[in-house]
Amino acid sequence: MADQYADSGDDKRPTEIPALRWEEPPEGPVLVLLDQTRLPAEEVELVCTDAPALVEAIRSLAVRGAPLLGIAGAYGVALAAVRGYDVDDAAAALESARPTAVNLAVGVRRAHTAYQAALTGGGDARQAAGAALAAARRLHREDAEASTRMAGHGLALLDELLPGGGHRILTHCNTGSLVSGGEGTAFAVALAAHRVGRLRRLWVDETRPLLQGARLTAYEAARSGMAYTLLTDNAAGSLFAAGEVDAVLVGADRIAADGSVANKVGSYPLAVLARYHHVPFIVVAPVTTVDPGTPDGASIEVEQRPGHEVTEVTAPQVPVAGMEAGGGIPVAPLGTQAYNPAFDVTPPELVTAIVTEEGAVSPVTTEALATLCARSRQVTIS
Repeated sequence: MADQYADSGDDKRPTEIPALRWEEPPEGPVLVLLDQTRLPAEEVELVCTDAPALVEAIRSLAVRGAPLLGIAGAYGVALAAVRGYDVDDAAAALESARPTAVNLAVGVRRAHTAYQAALTGGGDARQAAGAALAAARRLHREDAEASTRMAGHGLALLDELLPGGGHRILTHCNTGSLVSGGEGTAFAVALAAHRVGRLRRLWVDETRPLLQGARLTAYEAARSGMAYTLLTDNAAGSLFAAGEVDAVLVGADRIAADGSVANKVGSYPLAVLARYHHVPFIVVAPVTTVDPGTPDGASIEVEQRPGHEVTEVTAPQVPVAGMEAGGGIPVAPLGTQAYNPAFDVTPPELVTAIVTEEGAVSPVTTEALATLCARSRQVTIS
């Protein structure tokens, strides 16, 4: 495994620093990631030269977010192929790096399938590597296009549900350009509303325990000039009670065939609150996040994260002499056990709509999702 850190430069704006990119310096191809564990304190890039380095970046959340994980996984397969490593081993390691986000497996398989097809068709290793890289680049481009289309569909739905504008949107975790080849999923909808003057306020959940809302969504909202306010996750109920939320917008890491949605832990309580207060709960995700092979929410494997993420408070991972990476300040007695699921599952009856690049599904049913996925496959094939 080989990796290194490189400063990204203070003169660039975040929108000019992609969350992920492929580069080919003289010493060989690399995958360059904006290290999200260092935000918002520093904009630092992590350079991965092989699949094990990328696997570690995925597990440590240096790169994260369902759509971007799919893109990263595809590039990881291409990286192994171009550099002459065992592609099958790399694909297996990448696919298992985070179990809940289905996009990761989708991206890995697309690049791996392209690689194998090239070999089966009589191509040599170089040609097969080129096929894997082309598949990764195609997925990257498709995700950027999907982001734009999701934003349009999501804004249209908001305007239909909440005529007159002045939307006050509550969001959870991070769903912007840091998780996408484009401008994101749920955040992209809020950004679209902001650009046309119809966003009154973006309410940003901190998203404990790793604070992706505070560190990442607030970072993106501030740089986009959006009106936003940060709140602790447990303040959301009082916000609903005060009538300050018009809609909840979240992303997804896996959507089961029945419409059950796995998303960052804390999403399910928001869905319950939204239903009680008659507020739309909208999920925004690309079609690749829908997994027909997972029949229902009970079948979704939920990743369990290390307990220290709960028992310690961790600042952005700026290296500190004598402190182990990921270490923090203890906030619980030594030896305290912690329950730390990375995701929870929201049942379809609590989801007002699922917005994808192919349009919105509402009400959310097995049949409606199956029709949507079939339509998406027809568009892809044509």
